[in-house]
Amino acid sequence: MASVASSTTLISSTRVFPAKSSLTQSSSVSFLRTLSSPSASASLRSGSARRSFLSSIRSNSRRSFAVKAQADDLPLVGNKAPDFEAEAVFDQEFIKVKLSDYIGKKYVILFFYPLDFTFVCPTEITAFSDRHAEFEKLNTEILGVSVDSVFSHLAWVQTDRKSGGLGDLNYPLISDVTKSISKSFGVLIHDQGIALRGLFIIDKEGVIQHSTINNLGIGRSVDETMRTLQALQYIQENPDEVCPAGWKPGEKSMKPDPKLSKEYFSAI
Repeated sequence: MASVASSTTLISSTRVFPAKSSLTQSSSVSFLRTLSSPSASASLRSGSARRSFLSSIRSNSRRSFAVKAQADDLPLVGNKAPDFEAEAVFDQEFIKVKLSDYIGKKYVILFFYPLDFTFVCPTEITAFSDRHAEFEKLNTEILGVSVDSVFSHLAWVQTDRKSGGLGDLNYPLISDVTKSISKSFGVLIHDQGIALRGLFIIDKEGVIQHSTINNLGIGRSVDETMRTLQALQYIQENPDEVCPAGWKPGEKSMKPDPKLSKEYFSAI
């Protein structure tokens, strides 16, 4: 695995909600039309009218703070996750997994790893399996993906952990032998035919809300994945709030507003 990593350019990134202007397109167009109207221009010059208009913009901004990416940006955060159907191994049996089957039902942690029977990979795969019950309580399914066949997956599951195997897992391992899934999620190393360590959190509507991509030698943190999932679920349940750096359940969130956010900053 080390020899593979040595010829790969270092990639380690985290994608979050794209930063865009707080003014929605519709508000901007409305504002320009208002300014170009002679009859309305005079009223906007008054302080009360201007404050009323800016208040409506702030209201629109708060409602649309969690923006959606453009359709041609797939599979960036904010877009629908590319659907797929593939064979997988679960409970030492071959099954079919279709990503869109989870829409409307569960959140999904979808993670890619380079190859079976390697070194960093089993530490991640077993760590997620050992914490599966915690994700299940958050109505979340975990799916692991590599370019190996289901037969390789099965052999690895049937190998004891002390011998570098996985043992029984609490979630499916998907086979991406065609490399089409890795390619559609932007994690495929084309000249080597394996995937980088990509991880995607997909919400119940099938939208990618979080993505990280590590190079081959860098393992991921189950704790951070859990924390990010909890923050995502919190802001979806509380759309007028956002979660600051390192936020964990029970801690103070903030309002995405220049004035209201001061309540958070004054308390730290």
